[in-house]
Amino acid sequence: MQAVIEAERCLYCHDAPCQTACPTGIDVPTFIHRIADGNLRGAAETILEANPLGGMCARVCPTEELCEQVCVRNTQQGKPIEIGRLQRHAVDAVMQDGVAPLFTRAPSTGHKVAVVGAGPAGLACAHTLARLGHDVTVYDAHDKAGGLNEYGLASYKTAGDFAQREIAWLLSIGGITVRTGWALRTAADLDELRKTHSAVFLGLGLGAVRQLGLPGETELSGVEDAVAFIARLRQTADLSTLPVGRRVVVIGGGMTAVDAAVQARLLGADEVTMVYRRGPEAMSASRVEQEWAQTRGVTIRHWLAPEMLLGEGGHVTGVRFQEQAPQDGRVQPTGRHVDLAADMVLKAIGQLFEAAPWVDAGLVLQEGRLSVDGHGRTSLPGVWAGGDCRAGGRDLTVEAVEDGKQAALSIHASFQAEA
Repeated sequence: MQAVIEAERCLYCHDAPCQTACPTGIDVPTFIHRIADGNLRGAAETILEANPLGGMCARVCPTEELCEQVCVRNTQQGKPIEIGRLQRHAVDAVMQDGVAPLFTRAPSTGHKVAVVGAGPAGLACAHTLARLGHDVTVYDAHDKAGGLNEYGLASYKTAGDFAQREIAWLLSIGGITVRTGWALRTAADLDELRKTHSAVFLGLGLGAVRQLGLPGETELSGVEDAVAFIARLRQTADLSTLPVGRRVVVIGGGMTAVDAAVQARLLGADEVTMVYRRGPEAMSASRVEQEWAQTRGVTIRHWLAPEMLLGEGGHVTGVRFQEQAPQDGRVQPTGRHVDLAADMVLKAIGQLFEAAPWVDAGLVLQEGRLSVDGHGRTSLPGVWAGGDCRAGGRDLTVEAVEDGKQAALSIHASFQAEA
């Protein structure tokens, strides 16, 4: 009933800015209207037609910066329609056991496509291709499919087994085989996939983690990548067995930093401090994410750049920061230092694309990632790419989904052109 009341607040705009703001182009007014009419199945069909991973995106999308930010109710009254929550409500209803499938697969075309990477981009690509009748094999280096949805999101955002339930729903269309424990490592591996498949989609994700470059970073115990910390937490059945520091310092200003900081606090850390080298407006974590962390007991400090890791007996005891300040449009050190005590330091300063093997394969890079055209085609014939490995993206789950979907449509069009 609460969802219906919220849905009835919608103005069902004809030129809906919320739909334009959604990277996957979900017809927001239509799905909300269907919720208001009590048609959850119809609402979910509208969502999933545009965004095959609409359930996870409803949980992790920064809706406050996308659809809800431009909602007319927000711009006129300061209170947007809760689009993300309504989307989650509708999609969850059709992903229950025993619910009849929403979509059917087209007759098999005989084309075989390799999708490398079982994250949001790869899964969206695979599902779209399978619906169109193509046979897809998804390859992934991890033990489970899902990518960051399975390994990189804090448990409080995706509690339970939702990532795997969503994958089961995606695979239920048929025509998709998932091969885990297989990594694409060399140009020769890629060449073999090209020879044995009609097309290849690369949804590789970011495999490397930025380092602080400070002495003791790899030698001191208690210093860890935030991504690895979250992944370990996601795969631990009994969280009471997961060690966490009493005083935790998280270095970084993005959503991974927020996730790690909040999760450390929820696991029982007495003090958690998130430290960023610039001001709050420069943080990639949204204002809502920052406020969420603070309401969960995380202290956020700005204008501090890590300078030295402090340790004793082989274990980290703190971090020395150099104070920064804006000056003439640039960030300059003030000469003052701040020491923060810590028995656990989590690094969340970004991830990197491991580009070297793909240069050898003949793929063109742009700013360290794969260069693609507007349809996701790379410089190699028969090879498409999308998601975090694509140059020019915003590293958003919803954008990765759109990359995978559009690449699939382009692959399908290329097959039709050959017929």
